Amino acid sequence: MEQRILDIADHLLLIERELKVQGWWSDVAPSAEALASVVPFAVDSMAFEQWLQWIFLPRMKLILEHGHPLPNASGILVMAETVFVDRPEQSRALRRLLAEFDQLISPSA
Repeated sequence: MEQRILDIADHLLLIERELKVQGWWSDVAPSAEALASVVPFAVDSMAFEQWLQWIFLPRMKLILEHGHPLPNASGILVMAETVFVDRPEQSRALRRLLAEFDQLISPSA
């Protein structure tokens, strides 16, 4: 398997771990309606942390497991910077991981 794919897979696990460390991981899934949101980052139906857990991580894992093409770009850090503007210290590690994910996913990585 390509090293970049392995690096991205490892990174997804680090993002998951950081969500758990911060207490932002939930055992209860959002409603089916919330999960069906078509708005970017599902901002109309769930918190960013929920979107990461219930939409982003599962979709990225499916892409990797099934060998689907990777997205050409990720603007996830920009969203995280906006969401966590009032929690800069608490979100520092997660934002760093998301910045590294953005770099890994870009075609020049």
